[in-house]
Amino acid sequence: MPAHRKPRQRSLSGQTARTAATLALASAASATAFDGGTAHAEPDLGPAQVKAKVDQLYQEAEVATDKYNGAREDADRARKKVRSLQDEAARREDALNSERQRLGSTAAAQYRTGGIDPSLQLLLSSSPGRYLDEASLADRVGTRQAATITRVRAQLRDVEQLRSRADSQVSELRTKQQELARQKKTVTHKLGEARDLLDRLSPAERAAATQDTGSGTGRASRSDAPGRTDPVVADAPNSRTAAAIAYARQALGSPYVWGATGPNAFDCSGLTQAAYRAAGVSIPRTTYAQINAGQRVSRSQLQPGDLVFFYSGISHVGLYIGNGEMIHAPNPSAPVRIAPIDQMPFAGAARVA
Repeated sequence: MPAHRKPRQRSLSGQTARTAATLALASAASATAFDGGTAHAEPDLGPAQVKAKVDQLYQEAEVATDKYNGAREDADRARKKVRSLQDEAARREDALNSERQRLGSTAAAQYRTGGIDPSLQLLLSSSPGRYLDEASLADRVGTRQAATITRVRAQLRDVEQLRSRADSQVSELRTKQQELARQKKTVTHKLGEARDLLDRLSPAERAAATQDTGSGTGRASRSDAPGRTDPVVADAPNSRTAAAIAYARQALGSPYVWGATGPNAFDCSGLTQAAYRAAGVSIPRTTYAQINAGQRVSRSQLQPGDLVFFYSGISHVGLYIGNGEMIHAPNPSAPVRIAPIDQMPFAGAARVA
């Protein structure tokens, strides 16, 4: 009877050994995480770090907001252009149909009197444009018919060109709408990140972090808005700047809402645009356009009513009211308020009235 041998233990192959080692490490890591309580890839941010990060996110969101506002203006213009081209094409087509009906009446009359001119047969066919482009009908029909056919030929071409331009404009509109959606997504993502960071703080820490975030210790109450005897308004260089400042002061305490232009909420350039609109002065929608809307002035030349701009990318704007202060719409954590212009990196100023 053959002797029984103890089965030989097989060694782990290279791949199997690596898999086992990986599982062991993963188990150890899991155990550490459960035993140790909390394991983070990076340490929690303190209140000061949260404030710095929130400041950065708000500034980035404001850049994206400006791009969103610009894209929305572009999309609105493209939409109006499409509508205008389509309306014009429809009018031209109505005129074309009227001319063709006249030619049809002529053709019917010729048929009753003994035949229809070949040129009219071709014109009234399903594709008259081809014949009109290839033949000179003036030599084949009477003067009146030739003039009508010339008009029809021009109208056919006009309608075709208008349709082509409308199609091109529709394509451009789609591109603008896609850009609008991209910028909207960027803004909401940045603001969401900032909100999530602030939510990690206690109420006291959150208040401290947002007190100076893009707003300094500025006053925000509407009760600060003075009457006609206010010295800042009285010192305004003209009635238009006085009216713009008065509007901005009435807006004190209004919430910041990106993309808003009043009357109950504003973003930064929406506030300045609304203020000057109330004063009868039209200025562009975005900060990067507003800075080029009027006469550029240096910081030492500032007067009440000037627009003051901040950051190297020209992404924030306020309305200067004198004494080193402005009224501005800071960010979602702070309402429209009065603040010193020193609180952000000064980039330039423009006088629009």
